Amino acid sequence: MANMTTELPTNINIKEPRWDQGTFLGRAKHFFTVTDPRNILLSNEQLESARKIIHEYRQGIVSPGLTEDELWRAKYIYDSAFHPDTGEKMILIGRMSAQVPMNMTITGCMMTFYKTTPAVVFWQWINQSFNAIVNYTNRSGDAPITVSQLGAAYVSATTGAVATALGLNALTKRVSPLIGRFVPFAAVAAANCINIPLMRQRELKYGIPVTDENDNRLGESPKAAQQAITQVVVSRILMAAPGMAIPPFIMNTLEKKAFLKRFPWMSAPIQVGLVGFCLVFATPLCCALFPQKSSMSASRLEPELQEKIRERGLEVERVYFNKGL
Repeated sequence: MANMTTELPTNINIKEPRWDQGTFLGRAKHFFTVTDPRNILLSNEQLESARKIIHEYRQGIVSPGLTEDELWRAKYIYDSAFHPDTGEKMILIGRMSAQVPMNMTITGCMMTFYKTTPAVVFWQWINQSFNAIVNYTNRSGDAPITVSQLGAAYVSATTGAVATALGLNALTKRVSPLIGRFVPFAAVAAANCINIPLMRQRELKYGIPVTDENDNRLGESPKAAQQAITQVVVSRILMAAPGMAIPPFIMNTLEKKAFLKRFPWMSAPIQVGLVGFCLVFATPLCCALFPQKSSMSASRLEPELQEKIRERGLEVERVYFNKGL
Protein backbone atom coordinates (compact mmCIF):
# COMPACT_ATOMS: atom_id res chain seq x y z
CA MET A 1 0.00 0.00 0.00
CA ALA A 2 1.64 3.19 -1.16
CA ASN A 3 -0.71 5.58 0.59
CA MET A 4 0.03 4.22 4.07
CA THR A 5 3.45 5.82 4.00
CA THR A 6 2.36 9.17 2.56
CA GLU A 7 1.80 11.82 5.20
CA LEU A 8 -1.66 13.26 5.61
CA PRO A 9 -1.97 16.64 3.81
CA THR A 10 -2.25 19.56 6.26
CA ASN A 11 -4.97 21.35 4.30
CA ILE A 12 -8.03 19.32 5.34
CA ASN A 13 -10.52 21.82 6.75
CA ILE A 14 -11.33 20.42 10.18
CA LYS A 15 -12.98 23.68 11.26
CA GLU A 16 -16.00 22.61 9.23
CA PRO A 17 -17.97 19.36 9.62
CA ARG A 18 -16.85 16.36 7.56
CA TRP A 19 -20.06 16.23 5.53
CA ASP A 20 -21.60 18.92 3.33
CA GLN A 21 -23.69 21.13 5.63
CA GLY A 22 -25.65 22.50 2.67
CA THR A 23 -27.72 19.31 2.52
CA PHE A 24 -30.04 17.79 5.10
CA LEU A 25 -28.30 14.41 4.74
CA GLY A 26 -24.88 15.91 5.38
CA ARG A 27 -26.16 17.69 8.48
CA ALA A 28 -27.89 14.53 9.70
CA LYS A 29 -24.67 12.49 9.39
CA HIS A 30 -22.84 15.27 11.21
CA PHE A 31 -25.29 15.38 14.12
CA PHE A 32 -25.57 11.59 14.40
CA THR A 33 -21.82 11.75 15.05
CA VAL A 34 -22.07 14.74 17.42
CA THR A 35 -24.93 13.35 19.53
CA ASP A 36 -23.48 9.80 19.61
CA PRO A 37 -24.11 8.72 23.24
CA ARG A 38 -21.00 6.50 23.15
CA ASN A 39 -18.89 9.67 23.36
CA ILE A 40 -19.78 10.07 27.04
CA LEU A 41 -17.87 6.87 27.82
CA LEU A 42 -14.55 8.23 26.51
CA SER A 43 -11.78 8.51 29.08
CA ASN A 44 -9.85 11.70 29.82
CA GLU A 45 -6.81 10.23 28.05
CA GLN A 46 -8.86 9.69 24.89
CA LEU A 47 -10.18 13.27 25.04
CA GLU A 48 -6.70 14.68 25.64
CA SER A 49 -5.20 12.63 22.82
CA ALA A 50 -7.89 13.88 20.42
CA ARG A 51 -7.25 17.43 21.59
CA LYS A 52 -3.53 17.02 21.00
CA ILE A 53 -4.06 15.64 17.45
CA ILE A 54 -6.39 18.54 16.57
CA HIS A 55 -4.23 21.29 18.10
CA GLU A 56 -1.11 19.97 16.40
CA TYR A 57 -2.90 19.51 13.08
CA ARG A 58 -4.10 23.12 13.21
CA GLN A 59 -0.46 24.18 13.55
CA GLY A 60 0.50 22.00 10.60
CA ILE A 61 2.02 19.16 12.65
CA VAL A 62 0.76 15.71 11.61
CA SER A 63 1.18 12.84 14.06
CA PRO A 64 3.12 10.06 12.23
CA GLY A 65 0.86 7.41 10.66
CA LEU A 66 -2.32 9.44 11.21
CA THR A 67 -5.04 8.52 8.69
CA GLU A 68 -7.80 10.84 7.48
CA ASP A 69 -10.45 8.76 9.28
CA GLU A 70 -8.53 9.03 12.55
CA LEU A 71 -8.21 12.77 12.08
CA TRP A 72 -11.97 13.16 11.65
CA ARG A 73 -12.63 10.80 14.57
CA ALA A 74 -10.36 13.00 16.71
CA LYS A 75 -12.14 16.12 15.49
CA TYR A 76 -15.55 14.76 16.49
CA ILE A 77 -14.28 13.56 19.87
CA TYR A 78 -12.71 16.99 20.40
CA ASP A 79 -15.92 18.78 19.36
CA SER A 80 -18.04 16.56 21.59
CA ALA A 81 -16.19 17.61 24.74
CA PHE A 82 -14.67 21.06 24.19
CA HIS A 83 -16.55 24.32 23.63
CA PRO A 84 -16.15 25.57 20.02
CA ASP A 85 -15.61 29.23 20.99
CA THR A 86 -13.80 29.09 24.33
CA GLY A 87 -12.03 25.72 23.96
CA GLU A 88 -12.76 24.80 27.57
CA LYS A 89 -13.87 21.30 28.52
CA MET A 90 -17.64 21.16 28.90
CA ILE A 91 -19.59 19.77 31.87
CA LEU A 92 -20.31 16.11 31.14
CA ILE A 93 -24.12 16.25 31.31
CA GLY A 94 -24.20 19.46 29.27
CA ARG A 95 -22.54 17.85 26.26
CA MET A 96 -24.53 16.95 23.17
CA SER A 97 -23.57 13.28 23.59
CA ALA A 98 -25.33 13.21 26.96
CA GLN A 99 -28.59 14.55 25.46
CA VAL A 100 -30.12 11.17 24.58
CA PRO A 101 -29.43 9.23 27.81
CA MET A 102 -30.33 12.20 30.05
CA ASN A 103 -33.42 13.18 28.08
CA MET A 104 -34.76 9.66 27.79
CA THR A 105 -34.51 9.14 31.56
CA ILE A 106 -36.05 12.49 32.47
CA THR A 107 -38.74 12.43 29.75
CA GLY A 108 -39.62 8.81 30.45
CA CYS A 109 -40.15 9.59 34.13
CA MET A 110 -41.96 12.83 33.36
CA MET A 111 -44.42 10.86 31.24
CA THR A 112 -44.84 7.98 33.66
CA PHE A 113 -45.41 10.11 36.76
CA TYR A 114 -47.62 12.83 35.38
CA LYS A 115 -50.73 12.37 37.48
CA THR A 116 -49.89 13.81 40.90
CA THR A 117 -48.90 17.41 41.61
CA PRO A 118 -45.67 16.65 43.53
CA ALA A 119 -44.48 14.34 40.75
CA VAL A 120 -45.25 16.95 38.08
CA VAL A 121 -43.40 19.66 40.00
CA PHE A 122 -40.42 17.39 40.71
CA TRP A 123 -39.89 16.08 37.17
CA GLN A 124 -40.52 19.38 35.41
CA TRP A 125 -38.02 20.96 37.80
CA ILE A 126 -35.43 18.24 37.10
CA ASN A 127 -35.99 18.70 33.37
CA GLN A 128 -35.55 22.48 33.52
CA SER A 129 -32.42 22.11 35.68
CA PHE A 130 -30.99 19.83 33.03
CA ASN A 131 -32.04 22.28 30.29
CA ALA A 132 -30.36 25.15 32.11
CA ILE A 133 -27.10 23.17 32.29
CA VAL A 134 -27.28 22.28 28.58
CA ASN A 135 -28.07 25.86 27.53
CA TYR A 136 -25.29 27.22 29.70
CA THR A 137 -22.79 24.66 28.39
CA ASN A 138 -23.66 25.23 24.72
CA ARG A 139 -24.16 28.99 24.80
CA SER A 140 -23.14 30.61 21.55
CA GLY A 141 -19.96 32.64 21.24
CA ASP A 142 -17.91 34.23 23.93
CA ALA A 143 -20.95 36.03 25.39
CA PRO A 144 -20.45 35.84 29.15
CA ILE A 145 -23.81 35.16 30.77
CA THR A 146 -24.09 36.33 34.36
CA VAL A 147 -25.16 34.09 37.22
CA SER A 148 -28.18 36.31 37.93
CA GLN A 149 -29.37 36.04 34.30
CA LEU A 150 -28.92 32.27 34.49
CA GLY A 151 -30.89 32.17 37.71
CA ALA A 152 -33.72 34.30 36.33
CA ALA A 153 -34.03 32.21 33.17
CA TYR A 154 -33.94 29.00 35.19
CA VAL A 155 -36.61 30.11 37.66
CA SER A 156 -38.90 31.49 34.93
CA ALA A 157 -38.62 28.39 32.77
CA THR A 158 -39.30 26.08 35.71
CA THR A 159 -42.28 28.17 36.81
CA GLY A 160 -43.58 28.26 33.23
CA ALA A 161 -43.26 24.50 32.81
CA VAL A 162 -44.84 23.63 36.14
CA ALA A 163 -47.68 26.13 35.66
CA THR A 164 -48.42 24.79 32.16
CA ALA A 165 -48.33 21.18 33.36
CA LEU A 166 -50.53 21.73 36.40
CA GLY A 167 -52.94 23.99 34.51
CA LEU A 168 -53.38 21.48 31.71
CA ASN A 169 -53.62 18.60 34.17
CA ALA A 170 -56.54 20.35 35.82
CA LEU A 171 -58.22 20.83 32.43
CA THR A 172 -57.63 17.29 31.17
CA LYS A 173 -59.15 15.63 34.25
CA ARG A 174 -62.45 15.97 32.41
CA VAL A 175 -61.31 14.50 29.09
CA SER A 176 -59.97 11.12 27.95
CA PRO A 177 -56.91 9.69 29.73
CA LEU A 178 -54.99 9.59 26.45
CA ILE A 179 -55.02 13.39 26.18
CA GLY A 180 -53.71 13.66 29.73
CA ARG A 181 -50.57 11.83 28.60
CA PHE A 182 -49.71 14.71 26.27
CA VAL A 183 -49.63 17.29 29.06
CA PRO A 184 -45.89 16.82 29.74
CA PHE A 185 -45.16 17.57 26.08
CA ALA A 186 -47.15 20.82 26.17
CA ALA A 187 -45.31 21.80 29.35
CA VAL A 188 -41.92 21.12 27.79
CA ALA A 189 -42.83 23.08 24.65
CA ALA A 190 -43.99 26.05 26.73
CA ALA A 191 -40.85 25.94 28.83
CA ASN A 192 -38.60 25.91 25.75
CA CYS A 193 -40.29 29.05 24.48
CA ILE A 194 -39.48 30.77 27.79
CA ASN A 195 -36.16 29.16 28.64
CA ILE A 196 -34.10 29.56 25.49
CA PRO A 197 -34.85 33.25 24.80
CA LEU A 198 -34.24 34.07 28.48
CA MET A 199 -30.99 32.10 28.63
CA ARG A 200 -29.85 33.94 25.55
CA GLN A 201 -31.34 37.36 26.32
CA ARG A 202 -27.87 38.92 26.07
CA GLU A 203 -27.76 37.88 22.43
CA LEU A 204 -31.24 39.32 21.80
CA LYS A 205 -30.16 42.60 23.37
CA TYR A 206 -26.62 43.01 22.01
CA GLY A 207 -26.76 40.70 18.99
CA ILE A 208 -24.61 37.77 17.88
CA PRO A 209 -21.50 38.01 15.69
CA VAL A 210 -22.30 37.96 11.96
CA THR A 211 -19.73 37.29 9.23
CA ASP A 212 -19.59 37.37 5.43
CA GLU A 213 -19.08 34.11 3.51
CA ASN A 214 -15.31 34.32 4.06
CA ASP A 215 -15.67 34.44 7.83
CA ASN A 216 -14.82 38.13 8.17
CA ARG A 217 -16.62 39.47 11.21
CA LEU A 218 -18.96 42.32 10.30
CA GLY A 219 -20.43 43.17 13.69
CA GLU A 220 -23.18 42.02 16.05
CA SER A 221 -26.84 41.75 15.11
CA PRO A 222 -29.87 41.29 17.38
CA LYS A 223 -31.95 40.47 14.26
CA ALA A 224 -29.66 37.51 13.56
CA ALA A 225 -30.03 36.47 17.20
CA GLN A 226 -33.83 36.48 16.84
CA GLN A 227 -33.63 34.18 13.83
CA ALA A 228 -31.06 31.91 15.50
CA ILE A 229 -33.08 31.57 18.70
CA THR A 230 -36.39 30.98 16.86
CA GLN A 231 -34.80 28.16 14.89
CA VAL A 232 -33.38 26.63 18.06
CA VAL A 233 -36.75 26.79 19.86
CA VAL A 234 -38.50 25.12 16.89
CA SER A 235 -35.94 22.35 16.59
CA ARG A 236 -35.92 21.74 20.38
CA ILE A 237 -39.70 21.37 20.45
CA LEU A 238 -39.65 19.05 17.44
CA MET A 239 -36.79 17.13 19.07
CA ALA A 240 -38.98 16.38 22.07
CA ALA A 241 -42.02 15.58 19.91
CA PRO A 242 -41.46 11.97 18.74
CA GLY A 243 -40.34 10.83 22.19
CA MET A 244 -43.32 12.50 23.83
CA ALA A 245 -45.96 11.91 21.14
CA ILE A 246 -45.42 8.29 20.10
CA PRO A 247 -44.99 6.47 23.46
CA PRO A 248 -48.34 7.67 24.94
CA PHE A 249 -50.29 5.74 22.29
CA ILE A 250 -48.20 2.62 22.89
CA MET A 251 -48.34 2.94 26.69
CA ASN A 252 -52.08 3.54 26.63
CA THR A 253 -52.52 0.24 24.80
CA LEU A 254 -49.95 -1.63 26.92
CA GLU A 255 -51.45 -0.54 30.23
CA LYS A 256 -54.69 -2.28 29.32
CA LYS A 257 -52.82 -5.58 28.85
CA ALA A 258 -52.41 -8.18 31.58
CA PHE A 259 -48.60 -7.89 31.66
CA LEU A 260 -48.51 -4.29 32.96
CA LYS A 261 -51.42 -4.96 35.29
CA ARG A 262 -49.29 -7.70 36.86
CA PHE A 263 -46.03 -5.73 36.84
CA PRO A 264 -47.03 -2.06 37.11
CA TRP A 265 -43.45 -1.09 38.07
CA MET A 266 -42.40 -2.03 34.53
CA SER A 267 -44.18 0.96 33.03
CA ALA A 268 -41.39 3.46 33.83
CA PRO A 269 -38.56 1.36 32.29
CA ILE A 270 -40.67 0.59 29.21
CA GLN A 271 -41.53 4.27 28.82
CA VAL A 272 -37.85 5.26 29.19
CA GLY A 273 -36.86 2.67 26.59
CA LEU A 274 -39.50 3.86 24.12
CA VAL A 275 -38.52 7.50 24.58
CA GLY A 276 -34.85 6.57 24.19
CA PHE A 277 -35.51 4.77 20.93
CA CYS A 278 -37.36 7.82 19.55
CA LEU A 279 -34.73 10.28 20.78
CA VAL A 280 -31.76 8.45 19.27
CA PHE A 281 -33.22 9.41 15.89
CA ALA A 282 -35.13 12.60 16.71
CA THR A 283 -32.22 14.43 18.37
CA PRO A 284 -29.78 14.42 15.42
CA LEU A 285 -32.51 14.75 12.79
CA CYS A 286 -34.00 17.82 14.45
CA CYS A 287 -30.59 19.40 14.99
CA ALA A 288 -30.12 18.92 11.25
CA LEU A 289 -33.30 20.82 10.29
CA PHE A 290 -31.47 24.13 10.09
CA PRO A 291 -27.80 24.59 9.13
CA GLN A 292 -25.61 25.21 12.19
CA LYS A 293 -24.13 28.13 10.29
CA SER A 294 -27.36 29.96 9.63
CA SER A 295 -27.66 32.86 7.22
CA MET A 296 -29.92 35.76 6.39
CA SER A 297 -30.09 38.42 3.72
CA ALA A 298 -27.96 41.46 4.60
CA SER A 299 -30.96 43.70 3.87
CA ARG A 300 -32.70 42.30 6.96
CA LEU A 301 -29.94 43.49 9.29
CA GLU A 302 -30.25 46.56 11.51
CA PRO A 303 -29.88 49.76 9.42
CA GLU A 304 -26.90 50.94 11.50
CA LEU A 305 -25.07 47.65 10.93
CA GLN A 306 -25.80 47.81 7.19
CA GLU A 307 -24.38 51.34 7.25
CA LYS A 308 -21.26 50.12 9.06
CA ILE A 309 -20.74 47.42 6.42
CA ARG A 310 -21.16 49.94 3.59
CA GLU A 311 -18.65 52.29 5.24
CA ARG A 312 -16.09 49.49 5.14
CA GLY A 313 -16.73 49.37 1.38
CA LEU A 314 -18.00 45.78 1.48
CA GLU A 315 -20.57 44.32 -0.89
CA VAL A 316 -22.39 41.76 1.23
CA GLU A 317 -25.48 39.89 0.01
CA ARG A 318 -25.88 37.36 2.86
CA VAL A 319 -24.50 37.28 6.37
CA TYR A 320 -23.70 34.13 8.36
CA PHE A 321 -23.82 33.34 12.06
CA ASN A 322 -23.62 30.38 14.43
CA LYS A 323 -27.15 29.65 15.62
CA GLY A 324 -26.17 27.77 18.80
CA LEU A 325 -28.03 24.57 19.63
